[in-house]
Amino acid sequence: MPTVFNVTQLEFKTRKSPIPEFSWKSSPRLAKLVNAEDFEFDIRSLDPGRFSFPYHFHRNAEELFLIIAGKAMLRTPEGFSEISKDDVIFFEKGPSGAHQLYNHSNSACVYLDLRTSAGIDICEYPDSNKVNILPYMEIYESSTRVDYYKGEDNVKARWPDHIVNKS
Repeated sequence: MPTVFNVTQLEFKTRKSPIPEFSWKSSPRLAKLVNAEDFEFDIRSLDPGRFSFPYHFHRNAEELFLIIAGKAMLRTPEGFSEISKDDVIFFEKGPSGAHQLYNHSNSACVYLDLRTSAGIDICEYPDSNKVNILPYMEIYESSTRVDYYKGEDNVKARWPDHIVNKS
């Protein structure tokens, strides 16, 4: 059964952040209200002088913004551009889809944030060299990257002798 959401009737809650510039308002998790299987979506309101999430890209999710009201500056690997009401912006998977918004205007920028949901996603933050395993919010610094076989050199010691030392 179709579900209709009217933006003017949604209750927005402020997402608090220890860094005030990253505070924004969001609707309830709309996708959860309708038990969506393949989409995550929210309506967000970005107040003047605020940034959306830190500059990031997804390894296993595509994302689409529809600007409902207001305007903001969009940062991508190609640079900075202004987006405004009625603009639709698609972000592909991988580094070329990196993005961040900043509301440089005097009024709120309201937008639909729609993302594919295909299980585990890896979100990377180029500015801070972090990796986030979603939906678990397990965040690590990229500088701790190690070789695939690190710590695996004594593999036989983890197996019973009668199995690995058969003659």
